[in-house]
Amino acid sequence: MESVKPSAVTTPSKKLARNFAKVLHLRAFLKNVTISETNPKDETTAINWSESFNKVDEDEELQEQRVATEALLAKVFASVSTVKGAYAELQHFQSPFDPDGIEASDKLLVSELKHLSEIKQCYLKKQFDPLPEKAILEAESKETKGVIKTYEITAKKLESQVRLKDSEIMFLKEKLVEANSHNKLIEKRLNQSGSLSVSSSSLDNNVHISGLSPSHFASILRHTVKSIRNFVRLVVDEMRSAKWDIDAAVDAIEHNVVYLVEDHKCFAIESFVCKAMFDAFHFPNFNLPNESLPDDRTNQQNWFLQNFNELKSTKVKDFLAAKPRSSFAKFCMNKYLRLVHPKMESSFFGNMNHRNFISNGEFPKSEFFASFAEMAKRVYLLHCLAYSFKDQAEIFQVSKGCRFSDVYMESVNDEIFMCSSNSDKTTTIVEPEEEPVVSFTVVPGFRIGKTVLQCQVYLMQKKNS
Repeated sequence: MESVKPSAVTTPSKKLARNFAKVLHLRAFLKNVTISETNPKDETTAINWSESFNKVDEDEELQEQRVATEALLAKVFASVSTVKGAYAELQHFQSPFDPDGIEASDKLLVSELKHLSEIKQCYLKKQFDPLPEKAILEAESKETKGVIKTYEITAKKLESQVRLKDSEIMFLKEKLVEANSHNKLIEKRLNQSGSLSVSSSSLDNNVHISGLSPSHFASILRHTVKSIRNFVRLVVDEMRSAKWDIDAAVDAIEHNVVYLVEDHKCFAIESFVCKAMFDAFHFPNFNLPNESLPDDRTNQQNWFLQNFNELKSTKVKDFLAAKPRSSFAKFCMNKYLRLVHPKMESSFFGNMNHRNFISNGEFPKSEFFASFAEMAKRVYLLHCLAYSFKDQAEIFQVSKGCRFSDVYMESVNDEIFMCSSNSDKTTTIVEPEEEPVVSFTVVPGFRIGKTVLQCQVYLMQKKNS
């Protein structure tokens, strides 16, 4: 730390410069003075030699005092800037905690405070620096270093805040992925819920024959279609993972169909699944071998309704584990072996363990089979409810090429009724000569007495001749 020394003695060079300045000042003064001869005793024209020399001395002293004061102030500002930088550095080393950095900053801070105290004492005692010009330059350099250090600390703080924000962003992204995964899990549990009474307010805990209505059947049908579509999505995902040619698979199911949207191809797979699952629906025993039913119609109704009430409030895996030889267990085995081809299973999983388990009267514990079993449960419940009515529910579907009727049909591709112009991106109604007809049935329809539950169909355009 630089010291502040008093200027006690004037150097010889300064004395010589001061005397030289006095002579020059005197000569200039004498040149402009006119001595009046008419009144030599006039006091206004008298030369006051003492005042002239005193004025020169005062000017020199004021100039020296001004420069010395500037040097003193420069030192003050330099020390204040250094204190500010040291304090900022001290705060910076607090987090993360750096004991060595804190100690160094603290020493610098104490040193500069002492220096400020010394400057104050020099000012009070009129002790100025002997070389003020040099002191001013050194102080300005020191002040600049203090400002630079403050900016560096500020930049480090901003960088630390940026890293903290980046860390928070990454954490929030992870939380978002976790939340989305949790939502999907909840949605999956809702879709595969074991209790229909929770998700359908139209169904009581125990359904009685006297209280049955088509609305009960419609509610079960909605859940059945939803479970079928969940299984279809799983099948499509497995196809993509196994590198299947989905276009070829879809064309093998339904030939020469023009799909309005690429995603509509999944309706063909859904149609294939529905055909397999609803096959033999019109038989009371689902055409299962060695499955006997009560001969009396009333007893049959009670038997089906009892099975419905027993199965609807139980989770499918628990039911299969508890009753592996039940009518529903036989239904699951039969439908799986018919729906899932051995080559499909081998392609999906690299083996046929599912098929081997089922053939031996056991049930796999995979996600794929769980989704299938949930779908099978819904279809079986629908079948039980259909035969619980006094007027049995009848299943129907529509042949390809039939004209669309909104009484018996519901379109899964309403876009067929609209067409888009690629030129101006506007939407217009299909022209009258273009008539929508059925391309294939996606989900079959049902009729209970005079109540019709529409079948879902995929439509195509057919021009009248």
